[in-house]
Amino acid sequence: MLKNKRALVTGSTSGIGLAIARALAAEGAEVILNGLGDQDEIAALCEELGATYNGANLMEPAAIAQMMADIGTIDILVNNAGMQHVAPVEDFPPEKWDAIIALNLSAAFHTTRLAVPGMKAKGWGRIIATASAHSLTASPFKSAYVAAKHAMAGFTKTIALELATHGITANCISPGYVWTPLVENQIPDTMAARGMTREQVMNDVLLAKQPTKQFVLPEDVAALALFLCGDAARGITGANYSIDGGWTAE
Repeated sequence: MLKNKRALVTGSTSGIGLAIARALAAEGAEVILNGLGDQDEIAALCEELGATYNGANLMEPAAIAQMMADIGTIDILVNNAGMQHVAPVEDFPPEKWDAIIALNLSAAFHTTRLAVPGMKAKGWGRIIATASAHSLTASPFKSAYVAAKHAMAGFTKTIALELATHGITANCISPGYVWTPLVENQIPDTMAARGMTREQVMNDVLLAKQPTKQFVLPEDVAALALFLCGDAARGITGANYSIDGGWTAE
């Protein structure tokens, strides 16, 4: 389905991004990975997927510009990289706010602005943002993350309108809690912020949000991303798809 298409997936060395990269590669796309991790493990992923890797620090606009110049024209851009920090607003470290906004929001602006000219020249493109249920609703102690994800939804709508006559679609996928390193790593902070045990955070904070009482699987998100890259989704743009076990239905 995606033979001769080139795809950049940010934050793709683990979790949702890796699942998306695997799905795109399985359909014939040439995938460029980006993210953190052990270099030997990343090399193994590149071999598995027939992919290449660019380790640009997405919190640095100059590094993003160099990455986009190095990899050249792409057909599919998946803005997936993200980070989280959990703390009351009065205790929220300003440097954490700045880092979350830079990685979760500004990086997507920079990759998008640099990818769009090549997509316009081809008359085809797919831009997908891994947003979050927090693009649609809020939770306490996550001010930076919620702000960034709400903004990502608005950014996606805006570029969808700008690109609507160029054969380029832009859409958000907004998962609920997916069992990934990002979710697992925020459990200790949530324990501290709420004075809870690990089990209480899992059951009373995370899964309490999702009526299914189950974590979303990375492969479920990847399947939706793959659909949005296909010709059957040519008329879908500016949309924000919830895949959250019913969280935002309440």
